[in-house]
Amino acid sequence: MFMKIFNFFFCFVFVVFAALQYNDPDPYVWIPIYLYAAVLCALAARKKFYPNAYWLGISVYAVYAVYKFFCKDGVLDWIRIHHEQNIADTMKASTPWVEETREFFGLVILIVVLLIDWLYGNKVKSKK
Repeated sequence: MFMKIFNFFFCFVFVVFAALQYNDPDPYVWIPIYLYAAVLCALAARKKFYPNAYWLGISVYAVYAVYKFFCKDGVLDWIRIHHEQNIADTMKASTPWVEETREFFGLVILIVVLLIDWLYGNKVKSKK
């Protein structure tokens, strides 16, 4: 029951995140990123698990997260140059390092959720 609630919650959250990307500078990238995970969460809530789909998402998100970490104005710059400026100060990302850092942490959330679903899906399939 916990995993059903977990997955419905994150399905809802990822759909909301996707909708909020509409005004983002690159919605064509972020809307599909969040909707992909939302669909996988909706399926997992119904006990339908697709290990290859999880690994595809995790792999793509991880590669993009590494890029966001090291790119100009990425997380590393936010830490070293901008001294970990508050990224939750305002909803509008007024500086590029705030936008890049928020995107990085969004990818981390996606990776963690898909990894939890993959692990749980393997546990469910092994019991059958």
